[in-house]
Order: sequence, then C-alpha cells, then structure tokens
Amino acid sequence: MPANPDDHIFAADLATRTGEALLAVREQLIEGKLEHGEMKDAGDAAAQALIAEALASSRPNDAVLSEEATDTSARLSAERTWIIDPLDGTREYAEPPRTDWAVHIALVMNGEPVCGAVALPAQNLTLATGIGAPSLPAAHDGPPRVIVSRTRRPPAAVSLAEKLDAEYLEMGSAGAKAMAVVLGQADIYAHSGGQYEWDNCAPAAVATAAGLHCSRIDGSPLVYNNEDPYLPDLLICRKEWADRCLEILNS
Repeated sequence: MPANPDDHIFAADLATRTGEALLAVREQLIEGKLEHGEMKDAGDAAAQALIAEALASSRPNDAVLSEEATDTSARLSAERTWIIDPLDGTREYAEPPRTDWAVHIALVMNGEPVCGAVALPAQNLTLATGIGAPSLPAAHDGPPRVIVSRTRRPPAAVSLAEKLDAEYLEMGSAGAKAMAVVLGQADIYAHSGGQYEWDNCAPAAVATAAGLHCSRIDGSPLVYNNEDPYLPDLLICRKEWADRCLEILNS
C-alpha cells in the first residue's frame, strides 16, 4: 500500500523544520552558551520534542519508533509506523562547521519504507520521496568511491574497496553517507557491524526513490518495523555496481 501524497510533503517539511531547530541549538554552542556535550543532549531533546508533537498532532493514529523515545509493542501491529532519528550524527553536529549530520523521517507499511525524508540542515538541503524526489547524476568517471566513517572502516566497505580498487571517502552520519551516493558524491555505501532501523530507514527510502540499489549485504531486502530494531548491515549503491558488490560481499 503506498503512502498518501501528503505523507511525502509532511515528512520533508518535518525533517526541514527539525533541522532548523537543531541549527538554532547549534548556534548556542558557537556563541559560547553551551558546551559540546550539552549541545548534543539539547539537540537530541529539541528535535525529539518537535517531531513527537508534530506526529501526535498530524498523524495521531500512527505508531512511532524513534531512537530518542521509549519503544512500545503497539507499533508491531500498526498499519503505519514512523521510524525517525531526530539527530543522526551527534558527533559531527557538535563540531561546527561540520555539515555531515542529518534528520531522518520515514513511514513504514508492511515492513517497507513507503516515504521518507533526510534533511542535511547544515547544507540547507532536504532530500525526500514523492514529487520532486532526487534523480541520480551521471555516472562517475574513474574508480568507484566507497564512503566510510571518519573513525572506522567497516569490513564490508574494506572488502569492496580492495576488490574494486576504489577510493575511500570519509563522512559522518549514516544519512549523510547515503545522501552522498544519491547526490553523486560517492558510488557505494556498504556498512557492516551494527546499525538500527532509525539509522537507515529514511536514507533507504530516499535512495530507493532516487533509483539506487538498496539491500542487506547478502542481497536480501531491508525490512523494517521488526520487534528487534537492530539492523546491522546494508548496501546502498548505484545499480551498475550492485551485482559486483553483492558478488564480492558474498564470496
């Protein structure tokens, strides 16, 4: 069952407004009114409060799974569940002027993300499903670019980079990484070693709408709104690289 057209607009607007609120909190750090640790907590709290209020007001019959809220079993039988990460990439958020952090808003029905939005507030950009969904730039000339975290390189990414003679790009949050592939700044985002549904649900929704390949690293579908929200691995890449990536990852 598809999302309502208004759901796409709602998700994009909510992600954008949440990003604006986070930028306002971040400005307090820049002005010396907050310490880094305080800003992380203040950002998480402000973003969660704004999103929770908006969902309760505009989508009162829908269930919610959020990184920053207590989970309930009611969502497992719900027809519609919003999966959100109010602030993805708290480390980067607390390091102005870094821009590689995000807000994730997604709607899931029958285990599938049917609409989603990823805001990159410090880049003044929101990418979303529905009318106006992003389209992929032309293919990159040269070796593929594999995007990884600043602090560690997951085994899946390392394996692909070695076998494909790829270049590494380093970036912060999961949402920022996935959107880098959507925007043509990278070609492959492969993660292994641990994520949760809120880390990749909205990014996968937007990436799929843009025409990218999205799956687990074994090639199986990404399924959401599970009892256990742990979702440890994924592959988001341009479709021309999908078969080769899956062959390498499963050899």
